Amino acid sequence: MDDNNIKKPKNWIPNIFLIVGFVSLFSYYLLFAPYGNKDVIIHISNGKSINSVALQLKSEKAIRYDFTLKIFIKLLKSGKGIVSGDYLIKKNSQVWTVAWQIGRGYHNIEPIKIVIREGLTNEEIATILADKLAGFRRDLFLSSTNDKQGYLFPDTYFFFPLDTTDEIIEKLSNNFQMKIKNLSSEIDKSGKSLSEIITMASILEGEARGKEDIGIISGILWKRISLDIPLQVDIDKSTYNVKGLPTKPLNNPGLLSINATINPINSPYLYYLHDKNGDVHYAVTFDEHKRNINNYLK
Repeated sequence: MDDNNIKKPKNWIPNIFLIVGFVSLFSYYLLFAPYGNKDVIIHISNGKSINSVALQLKSEKAIRYDFTLKIFIKLLKSGKGIVSGDYLIKKNSQVWTVAWQIGRGYHNIEPIKIVIREGLTNEEIATILADKLAGFRRDLFLSSTNDKQGYLFPDTYFFFPLDTTDEIIEKLSNNFQMKIKNLSSEIDKSGKSLSEIITMASILEGEARGKEDIGIISGILWKRISLDIPLQVDIDKSTYNVKGLPTKPLNNPGLLSINATINPINSPYLYYLHDKNGDVHYAVTFDEHKRNINNYLK
């Protein structure tokens, strides 16, 4: 038999290695971050699109190709798409890991706890935020909240270091709207506008000492308004000469003051004062009030 006519088996091994190598190299470039990159911190704003986030991550070299991120976000079915906030993307993270992070809200960064107590002015809130958040723009915050004093709800908040001024204000404002929504029926029954309620509540923040006296003091102040008598509250000296409520809230009141404003307690009193220990003393007549002044403040 002629050896030249014998068909020799083809050697597929080099081809297989070539294919596997090509697929591996293609997968590496497709799925892994650029070589030698570093940890990246990015901020995703509320409502930011997947397209813009993907391009941002690509520009920061956290991912190699933006389209692969978008594919994995869809494949992982992470609900609404992406979760806002700050993210620490570890270097050399696979694209599906990044997609899982931003789709599920695994930030890898601890949010900063900030307590905004009742009765703070916008300027005082700005001071607290500036102390806690390194990139906080105090000037921008104050200019953007010029007409929002009284409507930034005091509460415990968790902010990310890169949260924008607009996002911080939105959190405070949305919290106020949520709390007020629960009181909407009571506000309607009170016969007073929201502006009147919040302004009176801001007065109570400075005039009352807590649950024991806030309802009665609310009743006294509303009574003085109904009788066309100046409020004469120490928190705003202009009320000694000008009748009625101040033109705008004096601070940002909490729920206790807002509830007391909506639900004042009726009493025979028209005057009150707090002694040096913080105890309240009421009076029906001005003569009785003067005696209280002599007894407890002098």
